Amino acid sequence: MQAHSGLLDKAVLIAGPTASGKSALALALAQRTGGIVINTDSKPVYRDLRIITARPTVSEEALVPHRLYGHVDAGVNFSAGAWVADAAKMLGEACEQGRLPIFVGGSGLYFKALTRGLSAVPPIPPAVREGVRARLEQHGVEALHAELAGRDPMSAERLKPRDRSRIARALEVVEATGRPLPDWHRDGLPPLLPQGEFHALFLAPEREQLYARIDARFGAMLDTGALDEVAALAARGLDPLLPAMKAHGVPALIRHLKEEISRQEAAEIGRADTRHYAKRQFTWFRHQLPEFEWVAPEAARGWLESRIP
Repeated sequence: MQAHSGLLDKAVLIAGPTASGKSALALALAQRTGGIVINTDSKPVYRDLRIITARPTVSEEALVPHRLYGHVDAGVNFSAGAWVADAAKMLGEACEQGRLPIFVGGSGLYFKALTRGLSAVPPIPPAVREGVRARLEQHGVEALHAELAGRDPMSAERLKPRDRSRIARALEVVEATGRPLPDWHRDGLPPLLPQGEFHALFLAPEREQLYARIDARFGAMLDTGALDEVAALAARGLDPLLPAMKAHGVPALIRHLKEEISRQEAAEIGRADTRHYAKRQFTWFRHQLPEFEWVAPEAARGWLESRIP
């Protein structure tokens, strides 16, 4: 990777739970170094969901180059493999321009793919995906789990019997490729950033403070158009299993739009789902990516300045 104006020859990875201040930290670093901010989060890729996924604002995006935000339609089942392919192009762009690549987000799988590699599952043909989803709707998740047990026993044993998305995914893979998912996981793709080619921090705020920020931010989203955004998405009639349809807050707000629950109930569900997700992020990074150094938000800028002069 080409160095730029004295910068260390390494990328910067800024991870952390939702609402921890990652985007602001990445923006400040990019302004200081002339870097490129690259989204490493699974939901802000969708152009339909700027507000509810807390994407950087238009004015923030104008300050420094931002990449992989809002570049995918909500009707696309965007995968970690697709993100890695896009991230490889962005890494190449940063190197060509002599800019510091700053990967920022909270999707542990994306960071793991970036630094550890990814299984080499080929794209699933739409006809196969639609067939599996049709069987799921017609026969139910238990029937598909039983089918998976016969075709990919290892995945069936590993998955919970009511995990609709992952059961459908495992069936799609074995149906499309003739090979079970664990086989593909063995024959993986190499990492874009091997060990030693990056600085990695995990922004770790105090839990109660973080949960208060999550609650306040969800209210602010509702006040600035999140409900209209979700209404426009719901009007498209997309498959509810698509990742965009499962973004935190979206299912509950759709229930509110159908007059099944009140706006306040939808907001409470959205807040609770987001807090639970943040808790899972702490756990995932602790166990899956121990090379990320945990840093308190108030110490993060000093941590970066000591490594990136």
